[in-house]
Amino acid sequence: MNLHLSIGPLAALIAGILILIMPRMLNLIVAIYLIVIGIIGLFGTHF
Repeated sequence: MNLHLSIGPLAALIAGILILIMPRMLNLIVAIYLIVIGIIGLFGTHF
């Protein structure tokens, strides 16, 4: 069985879990998520 993970959905899942655990850190979590997605968009997903 092959398992393929994409960075975008994985980052969204982690951000969602962190928001549920620490709702007061919403601004920080959203900012980090947007930065990560932006970097992935600029450089592509070829790591």
